[in-house]
Amino acid sequence: MDLYEVKYQVAIANRILAELGLASDVTASVGHASLRVPGQPDRFVVKGRGYEMDVLSRMRPQDMVVCDLEGFKVDGPPGVSQCYEVKMHSCIYRDHPEVQSVVHIHPRFTILMSVLGKRIRPMSNSGARLVRNELPVYPHSKLILTDKDGSEVAAAIGKSKALLLKGHGAVTTGSSLQESVTNMLHLEEQAMLNAYAASIIGPDHPYMADEMLDEAAAQPPYQDVPHFKDSYDPSVRLPNGFWAYYTERAAESLRRELD
Repeated sequence: MDLYEVKYQVAIANRILAELGLASDVTASVGHASLRVPGQPDRFVVKGRGYEMDVLSRMRPQDMVVCDLEGFKVDGPPGVSQCYEVKMHSCIYRDHPEVQSVVHIHPRFTILMSVLGKRIRPMSNSGARLVRNELPVYPHSKLILTDKDGSEVAAAIGKSKALLLKGHGAVTTGSSLQESVTNMLHLEEQAMLNAYAASIIGPDHPYMADEMLDEAAAQPPYQDVPHFKDSYDPSVRLPNGFWAYYTERAAESLRRELD
């Protein structure tokens, strides 16, 4: 993947966050997705700040900024800076070499749960594993501006795929943009279901127990189920439908703007 393709994929990921409603309305310009540059582990591409139209839904490849692991801008359009919280990305990449993509946004229900101090419990099988264990919480709502701030966030997230920033949103990571964005979507969905359950029944509402999650994890793969034997080919890797659909939608809107 060359640098332009990385910038294209990051622009698309930012647009997908907007398409999903994770960066919309008053939060339309808040948040950023990033991807480590393949073959250059000390570089990453991220949405910047200072655009004429600074919203995630309008990001283009040529708008993306390349940064190093100290958070310095090394490439990008004139007059556009790194995102203000670039240290959130650079310090995670620096301290977690296994991480290839980082997302930070301000999802509403996730923020609500963090301020209320309520643990996000598994309420749906989609994304249940993300919240099976109690998520770490960064107990500050301040912007992540300094190396100290970024290092604290990188330490707080540890081996988790998600970190709550109290009153400030969340950070998710992944081995790809698809994983980090999907983790954020699952996090917000679980937070929303927890909030609904608490409003209907109360704070001690039921949730999916570990036994249910273990049962689901122990199921055999499709190809081992007899009635799929002659119709399912595990060697054919089809794209994830959800990700392919939203990638196509974001790419189509980008094409219309570039034409």
